[in-house]
Amino acid sequence: MIAAQVSDAATLLAAADGSAGDIPIFQHFVVNGGWVTWFALIPLSFIALSLVAHYALTIRRRVLVPRALVTELEAALRLGRTEAAVKIGRSDGSMLGAIVAAGLGKLAAGGEAIRAAIDDATEAQSGKLMRRIQHLNIVGSISPMIGLFGTVVGMIRAFHRMAGMEGGMANASNAAKLSADISVAFVNTFWGLLIAVPALTIFALFRNRIEAVADECNWTAEQLINTLAEGPAASAAGQAAMRTPATAELL
Repeated sequence: MIAAQVSDAATLLAAADGSAGDIPIFQHFVVNGGWVTWFALIPLSFIALSLVAHYALTIRRRVLVPRALVTELEAALRLGRTEAAVKIGRSDGSMLGAIVAAGLGKLAAGGEAIRAAIDDATEAQSGKLMRRIQHLNIVGSISPMIGLFGTVVGMIRAFHRMAGMEGGMANASNAAKLSADISVAFVNTFWGLLIAVPALTIFALFRNRIEAVADECNWTAEQLINTLAEGPAASAAGQAAMRTPATAELL
């Protein structure tokens, strides 16, 4: 019975307004989206864009593993200036600086303590970045739920209107109102998925980048601290650390 009524409504709408397919995109996907789209989904899309832009600028290899810092730390450590190297690392504010400073802080305790400090600092720094990008994960996760909420609201309105229609589905005006409510429902679903798919994809890419940079920082810190044992004749460990990972024997 309901299927027949919806079919009749579609026929009436097509006959009543042959230009229905010419509705402007802005009108259809924004104005007709209803309050869930206006006050929840569209603001969430701007939040997602701003988060992506912020992470793209701050979670970069050149920011987390600065080449200039590697050169500066290597020069200080070749001269045995460990206190200066610790200050350089802490003042830099980068992931690598914090990890090297943590390792140097355990210098007197020996190689195993240094390695443990480096590993702990690497985990702490990567964890901090992971918690930061969780905001993007949250946006991507809740957007489909909000879109589904808008869909439910639209369908409730549609069936409520259908139940109270005077003249039934034979009235073209009633059929148009029903179609508008159903349109609101599916526009909300569209917005929810439009936000969620890119947000979750980019979140995964940033997560992989953080893991890769954390591994590089861990190895680079070990190589830099090893320059204390190598002395003035050491090769350019900091430069090599930026290229090819290897197993380091700390001190």
